[in-house]
Amino acid sequence: MLRWTRSWRLPLRGLGPCSLSFCRVPVAPSSSGRSGAEPRSVRLSYKLLDGEAARPALVFLHGLFGSKTNFSSIAKALAQQTGRRVLTVDARNHGDSPHSPDVSYEAMSQDLQDLLPQLGLVPCVLIGHSMGGKTAMLLALQRPELVERLIAVDISPVQTTPSSNFPSYMAAMRAVDIPDGVPRSSARKLADEQLSTVIQDLAERQFLLTNLVEAGGRFVWRVNLEALAQHLDKIMAFPPRQESYPGPTLFLLGGNSKYVLPSHHTEIRRLFPRAQMQTVPHAGHWVHADCPQDFVAAIRGFLA
Repeated sequence: MLRWTRSWRLPLRGLGPCSLSFCRVPVAPSSSGRSGAEPRSVRLSYKLLDGEAARPALVFLHGLFGSKTNFSSIAKALAQQTGRRVLTVDARNHGDSPHSPDVSYEAMSQDLQDLLPQLGLVPCVLIGHSMGGKTAMLLALQRPELVERLIAVDISPVQTTPSSNFPSYMAAMRAVDIPDGVPRSSARKLADEQLSTVIQDLAERQFLLTNLVEAGGRFVWRVNLEALAQHLDKIMAFPPRQESYPGPTLFLLGGNSKYVLPSHHTEIRRLFPRAQMQTVPHAGHWVHADCPQDFVAAIRGFLA
């Protein structure tokens, strides 16, 4: 049975927007969660591209099963085109960030509330896709002084009804069986073949396989499948909030996606009264991967 493991933060060897990292080693078990207290933050793995300190930095937050490398090409393009600092971050339980049993948006927001001031990146332009978009929205609502403006990519501040069957995806990932000592290329092919019995879409399988990494001669999933599967309901939900975020906000939607519906608009306007809606016509849920040039153009237009 394929194992999943906690890991140290190690540098990635980027191969593009959805690159595969092989820099993973097991670490000690994570600390237990605390109830009724402020969430305990973890030290997130990140990559910071340098730029002008006088203007707000761009901060990218990925979605479920993603990592900071999903935005590598986008980050480089925007750093070059805008001259701003650009930060890409691995959420807890993803990429090279530590694992934790607490997968709540409050905890993911707290991680950023600690990290961004430490890096001198507040206030920032916060850009979050899907799960990362919910984290970004919650952070803006909790700490509006940290967020100069907000971009939520194909997600609403409401209960999400995903087009993908994430529970079955996680079960399929946990069932993948790769013998020890198999070469990297063969391991990826074996995993793809086994996932294909449940996940027919090739692009979705390739995206999930960015999480297959080598550690100590074995292949493991770098995402914390155990915690994510146990608390998927929390990731699909959004914490109820009364306060609104007063800053400029863009909801950037995929024209072929059904994640943001007209029925969500009332709650969007309540929480984000300055919200604008923009659609990228030929994009699905992964707007930045489907139409990267249009995605960059939309961000630059919102910054102008």
